[in-house]
Amino acid sequence: MTRKKVLVTGGAGFVGSHTADALLQEGHCVRILDNLSEQVHSAGIPTYLARDAEFMSGDVRDLERLCNAVRGVDVIYHFAAAVGVGQSMYQIAHYTAVNIQGTANLLQAILDTNAQPEKIIVASSMSIYGEGKYRCDPCGEVAPGPRPADQLKNKQWDTLCPNCGSRLAPVATDESKPLQCTSIYALSKKDQEGMTLLFGRTYGIPVVALRYFNIYGTRQALSNPYTGVAAIFASRLMNGNAPVVFEDGRQMRDFVSVHDIVQANMLALTNSKADGRALNVGSGRAVTIGEIAAELGKALGVRMPMEITGKFRAGDVRHCFADISASQRFLGYRPRVTLKEGMRELAQWLQEQEAKDHVDEAMQRLAVHGLVA
Repeated sequence: MTRKKVLVTGGAGFVGSHTADALLQEGHCVRILDNLSEQVHSAGIPTYLARDAEFMSGDVRDLERLCNAVRGVDVIYHFAAAVGVGQSMYQIAHYTAVNIQGTANLLQAILDTNAQPEKIIVASSMSIYGEGKYRCDPCGEVAPGPRPADQLKNKQWDTLCPNCGSRLAPVATDESKPLQCTSIYALSKKDQEGMTLLFGRTYGIPVVALRYFNIYGTRQALSNPYTGVAAIFASRLMNGNAPVVFEDGRQMRDFVSVHDIVQANMLALTNSKADGRALNVGSGRAVTIGEIAAELGKALGVRMPMEITGKFRAGDVRHCFADISASQRFLGYRPRVTLKEGMRELAQWLQEQEAKDHVDEAMQRLAVHGLVA
């Protein structure tokens, strides 16, 4: 493949830095734009950041800085975002400014500078689905809305059929499932995806939106209590504290290694069949939150029973895991890292890390705003 000049927004972060490494390894020239948010990068520029990449300090809320960043690039990976379901529910202006206005600024910068990217790949999220897909024996396949608050207050966690009230069986969620955002974060990711795809159709630029499921792996921000579940559990275990689990721990998700996410990112660069599409990227396997806590504890050699709170958090869904058949068909994507292998690698990396456990503080903030009950 011809060497490309690639811009990676949020390129100092978890997914962005791994993707930048893969691009450099394939011979591309990489420019990273990142504001080194204190919540994620408390120590400044991370030591893992590739020295071969051009680093630009900048924020996607700064249109002028983005204009400088997009000049001369062939491909744009847009990963810059404020991340966190719970936090987004009380920092609404911040999440909207970074994720929605930041994306608008990126697209505006492309127009204002007459940049002509050959492709844009944008990080979307499984959170935009809300609840996943379900099957009802009497009614067939259904896509229920959020569980009623009264039901959750009574600790009735299972999702019920909106038609007949029967208990539903979760099934893999594909891209046809209606989008039902249950948090400000999810809504902002939906807008990021929608704006970028619309921009691509309007101006004839190939765009691929990748709907990431629950990512885990090395370089996650361990001291950020709003980051991925695996990293939050790790910070608890590393500080001798039990992982805090909402509801009953039986809610199901799809946990995917960052290495498989990078595989999909690289395939999106070269495979034109994915252009103009939004595609799931996951492992294709459902696991419970409780299983993740147990698997991580086992990998770390820590015997610590999880703390099942019996509480619920605003914006959370019961079950959502990926149907990856479309990404297999249009990208040629095939997950390679098993959960056991991925957790083993994560545990080895964690041995060399320090993590501050801010989960109790985060819980208090959520409680102050009435977001945990």
